[in-house]
Amino acid sequence: MAEAAALAETTAALAETPRASLVLRGRRHGTPPARWYGRGMATVFERIDEHQREWIAAREMFFVGTAPLAADGRVNCSPKGPMGTFRVLDDHTVAYLDMVGSGAETVAHLRENGRIVVMFCAFDGPPRILRLHGRGEVVPAEDPRFEELYARADFDAPHDIEAARRAVILVEVERIADACGYGVPLMSYEGERVHAEKWAEKKLRAGGESGIADYMAEKNETSIDGLPAFDLGDRVG
Repeated sequence: MAEAAALAETTAALAETPRASLVLRGRRHGTPPARWYGRGMATVFERIDEHQREWIAAREMFFVGTAPLAADGRVNCSPKGPMGTFRVLDDHTVAYLDMVGSGAETVAHLRENGRIVVMFCAFDGPPRILRLHGRGEVVPAEDPRFEELYARADFDAPHDIEAARRAVILVEVERIADACGYGVPLMSYEGERVHAEKWAEKKLRAGGESGIADYMAEKNETSIDGLPAFDLGDRVG
């Protein structure tokens, strides 16, 4: 009896929270689990509509996943941000600004096979994951289309050091789908880090105008599997 009373008390307490209340009501009335939260899970959408655009813009960061064609090649997942570097261009096209980093796996994989998935998570509010599967294209900073794409996307770059802008990644989205996101923890956003800008400033101070290009020549020409990524050409000092 004591155990039953304790269970009833716990159930009543949980029912005070909005999500738990929906779950409990669903169980009581025999509603299928996929509709406990008032919507189906793992929905595939025809396009990136206004609702999806607003939800994406409210995220704190995003992730990109790519892989080489080789069976023994190394799969890559990279965190990206801030969100000002990502834009939805139309219902089936997105783009993000690729900044200099210690590797170039995404770029190398896209140049080999074009496959990419972009993923967004809700770290607060209702749980949700949204994935955009598609074909990506690398538009390097030296490409004549870069400036046009940059202006069209109206990126909010993380800092003003143009030499650290490696490319625009353009993605033609073929599949848009969400998932429950129940495994994503609740986390609070505290702000952006300043390390990338400080790093770029230091490279320019130490190496002059070609300091960042020299770093790219050392770190960004190939993937860890040896696939070609960036061809620096005349950028190297």
